[in-house]
Amino acid sequence: MCSHQPRCPGAESPGRDAARRVRRDWSLGFSLLCNGVYLFDDTGELLPDGRVISPRRPWGAL
Repeated sequence: MCSHQPRCPGAESPGRDAARRVRRDWSLGFSLLCNGVYLFDDTGELLPDGRVISPRRPWGAL
């Protein structure tokens, strides 16, 4: 899916949210990364296979 050089991290990689942004929707609060991951403003993620990664919030945050 990624045509960048060097290639962006894949959707299964721990650094997947470092992939380049190909689309941004400010009103809905998400970015589509070139590896197919939807990255939400609250740091939650939706992977291409449908798995959901919960937001990473600092301890004590409400």
